[in-house]
Amino acid sequence: MRTSTTNTSSSSSTSEVEEKPIIEDKLQPASSNLWNKRKEYIKTWWRPKQTRGVVWLDQKVPTQRNEGLPEIRISSDTSKFKYTNRQGQRSALRISRIVTETLKLGMEDVRWFVMGDDDTVFMVDNVVSVLNKYDHRHFYYVGSSSESHVQNIHFSYAMAYGGGGFAISYPLAKELSKMQDRCIQRYPALYGSDDRMQACMAELGVPLTREPGFHQYDVYGDLLGLLGAHPVTPLVSLHHLDVVEPIFSGMTRVRSVRHLMESVNQDSASIIQQSICYDKNRYWSISVSWGYVVQILRGITSPRELEMPSRTFLNWYKRADYTAYAFNTRPVYKHPCEKPFVYYMSRTHYDSTKKQTIGVYVRNKYSKSPHCRWKMESPDKITSVVVMKRRDPLRWKRSPRRDCCRIVPSRKSGSTMYLMVSNCRDGEVTEF
Repeated sequence: MRTSTTNTSSSSSTSEVEEKPIIEDKLQPASSNLWNKRKEYIKTWWRPKQTRGVVWLDQKVPTQRNEGLPEIRISSDTSKFKYTNRQGQRSALRISRIVTETLKLGMEDVRWFVMGDDDTVFMVDNVVSVLNKYDHRHFYYVGSSSESHVQNIHFSYAMAYGGGGFAISYPLAKELSKMQDRCIQRYPALYGSDDRMQACMAELGVPLTREPGFHQYDVYGDLLGLLGAHPVTPLVSLHHLDVVEPIFSGMTRVRSVRHLMESVNQDSASIIQQSICYDKNRYWSISVSWGYVVQILRGITSPRELEMPSRTFLNWYKRADYTAYAFNTRPVYKHPCEKPFVYYMSRTHYDSTKKQTIGVYVRNKYSKSPHCRWKMESPDKITSVVVMKRRDPLRWKRSPRRDCCRIVPSRKSGSTMYLMVSNCRDGEVTEF
């Protein structure tokens, strides 16, 4: 569920996606009140002359030349449509018609319309990769549900959440445009734009094709638990970045996204993909979320546990407990010896000689580890982790599998750990 603010300010994008060149037609309805703030998120991922699309606003806003943003248009008047939901806002009607309005612009060579809010961040190459799995000549409605079980029960598990983004194939958009205005009139009591879109999909008989890399992120707090244990699927989008804490400690929200994009630009296919390994000599468990974070834990935590998100975040319904998530989670460890040592990505570059991406992950110098009485070596002396990895643009053309992680012996400073992340070798298993 979106708050009324997010509902009013949501943006949608429609995109045409091709292998080469990447071309996306994106259409975004947005609120003029929040445009100056929210447009900074769009700048982090929008590619002028490569991505193609429109931002749809409720009224005109001042614009500047060469700002690196999509074209801005004003949505059509929706006063003729009935709206009776007392908790929602009429802007839901405007936003629900965005795909149809973009279709009517008559853009050529469109395959897909991709819609998202103005605070949605897309990984463009991963959008292309995901949609290329499907035949755009047929009817497809692609997206994902909310992280909140309560949200999905209240709205529908069959609905794609627009904040996380969703994609509609061109033939389906054409069919939708023929009936959408009649469809909208039949559902005046619905809350938002997403449930209206799903209601029309139900009338067309088109189910939701689930892609878990579209993230609504109906949560509060710290995304570390979710981004540190991402499912084995491409990261397609992030949402509600104004609601959660900055994804990198010590940075603003927008600066955090720009910082993540440094890793995305090196290897989009592998961004925040998890790998797990063990330092058996020191009895440590290591979890790598590539391009984002490395976590070292004392003792042995099984892969089955590590691939489960730790609850560093709160449910959208703050009174709900852990049973209100739509996926398995694990508690945040309270014992001082079980707390992870967290190393965030500091810098990354491509070594053309070794044909590897080198990432340096650094522990926050202000973070203090609690006193632990366990008689084992502490990761406290490790101040940085260097992660080496070869780019893998074809990883999602193979069957999904988590990468393997290996500790690389080094004679250099004992305060730095070196890791190699790559495809698992024949017979390689994450054992402890």
